[in-house]
Amino acid sequence: MFSSYNKKNNVLLTIFQNNRTVFRLNDISMLIGETNFQSLNKKLNYYVRTGKLQNPRKGIYTKSDYNVEELACTVYTPSYISLEYVLQKAGIIFQYDTRITSISYLSRKIEVENKELVFRKVKGSILVNTNGVIRQNNQINIASAERAFLDLIYLEKDYFFDNLNPLNKQFVIKLLPLYQSNTLTKRVKNILQNV
Repeated sequence: MFSSYNKKNNVLLTIFQNNRTVFRLNDISMLIGETNFQSLNKKLNYYVRTGKLQNPRKGIYTKSDYNVEELACTVYTPSYISLEYVLQKAGIIFQYDTRITSISYLSRKIEVENKELVFRKVKGSILVNTNGVIRQNNQINIASAERAFLDLIYLEKDYFFDNLNPLNKQFVIKLLPLYQSNTLTKRVKNILQNV
């Protein structure tokens, strides 16, 4: 009883003791055990006004040093970081791009504090399949280079890749069935043959 009471009254302390940096109202409610959303919302808005928390997007609260990748995975759920963002980090495409690209259940481009977040829609069966998606401790879901490669070819059939050497070709082939597309399978095998 005392522990639950203490958490409710020390909302800010509970948030800052957590390793996450981005929260939805529901996340904070579950974290502190508060069921009165109206009261909790008032407290959180007070913390935003006094500069203790940030509110970069409606319904999302962050610590001042929040992780933008974590924000990208929280804005629309389910989603995971993929496409050009992952391939650029893996050295597969060389063009520099500051956008964070993600796979989600809808297509949107949003800007949050001068950071562009791009979400691309795929079929639900692809989105919810976690093969090739790494779930990190800080709530970040990020595709492996192989999954990002397949996601991009699935969405952009004529995309040019600078360097396919970092890809594990066996893993690419293993992931292909989750897209349920013969056309994609042929396209990927042609691309990998020329490497």
